Amino acid sequence: MKKKFLSLLLAMVMVLSLAACGGDTEETPAESGETPAEEGSEAPAEGTAFLLGGTGPLTGGAAIYGNAAYRGAQIAVDEINAMGGVQFDLRYEDDQHDAEKAVNAYNVLKDWGMQLSLGSVTSKPCEATAAETYADRIFALTPSASSTATTEGKDNMFQMCFMDPNQGSASATYISEKGLGTKVAIIWKNDDVYSKGIHDTFVAEAAELNLAIVSDTTFADGNDTDFSVQLADAQANDADLVFLPMYYQPASLILSQANSMGYNPKWFGVDGMDGILTMEGFDPALAEGVMLLTPFNADATDDKTVAFVTEYQDRYGETPNQFAADAYDCVYAYKQALEAAGATPDMTAEELCDLMIQQFTSMTFDGLTGEGMTWDATGAVSKSPKGMVIENGAYVGLD
Repeated sequence: MKKKFLSLLLAMVMVLSLAACGGDTEETPAESGETPAEEGSEAPAEGTAFLLGGTGPLTGGAAIYGNAAYRGAQIAVDEINAMGGVQFDLRYEDDQHDAEKAVNAYNVLKDWGMQLSLGSVTSKPCEATAAETYADRIFALTPSASSTATTEGKDNMFQMCFMDPNQGSASATYISEKGLGTKVAIIWKNDDVYSKGIHDTFVAEAAELNLAIVSDTTFADGNDTDFSVQLADAQANDADLVFLPMYYQPASLILSQANSMGYNPKWFGVDGMDGILTMEGFDPALAEGVMLLTPFNADATDDKTVAFVTEYQDRYGETPNQFAADAYDCVYAYKQALEAAGATPDMTAEELCDLMIQQFTSMTFDGLTGEGMTWDATGAVSKSPKGMVIENGAYVGLD
């Protein structure tokens, strides 16, 4: 009888042990290998922190953006939690830069109890999750999803980054005012809301400024590896500056192919090209002289930027891009808004949503990516871009 009792007791211990190890629990981002560097970050005690979530491409071709945003946000969370006062528990889910997967990832965060959102990192997925946060009355502040459809008609969806129209018009204005080119070519991606939005406002502003566009060519998924036709058209029309409203992957191919055909115009890009210098297999020398507008310069010497860049490099062994800086600013903006509103972690997401709308439409915020930032009722941020040029493998201020 004693032996049977002992056997039963051992079996019960094994079952309890397996349950304690989470045999049926959901795999966390750290366990799945998405962000191994975050394993050492300790979350505050349950019920004492605001649950902050976001989705982004932590794997796949756009992972450089998602991981940068996650890491920038995590550094901010760790700093803020160490101060006492407002506390955050941060969780990111992988959406692989896919709208359907982003909604699935959002639902995981919702089930977790997310009270505040960082939206999604890239535009198309964020358009999908923004519809969900709007319906669920969860306030969202995306670091980098810049399409107008992300915020349009949603009073609780805000952006830390420039909206696409702002990037397009600001780029045209900058090129015109600085006299960077007299004949401009544009190469853009017609099935990407980010690229199309910037392209359309660039063209409209260029017309107002009498900036000559001599070549306007496009591409889409499936024909985004050979740009000989687009480059030949730009060259044949004597374009002395080529505007590239796109992410860094196709831009890297365009720069490489232009170099091989002996075409050397000036190049002007947008914030999605931030990351090209660290792209695996790409020769950074091909990006020498590329200009772009960005709100963040990792080579800046102010104390705040130096501290962030140093911490990021110590943790991850690389220089942070704009996506990391924008996400860092998002968390600190949340901290400021929550403190000003007297918010507490026991409030519902809907209660916090109302408070955040009030705060973000009335407050002024100083961050890594701008000083005196404000937001209007559409969720758009007001801050000044900086002109940058790549020299010797680093960003250098143009102004």
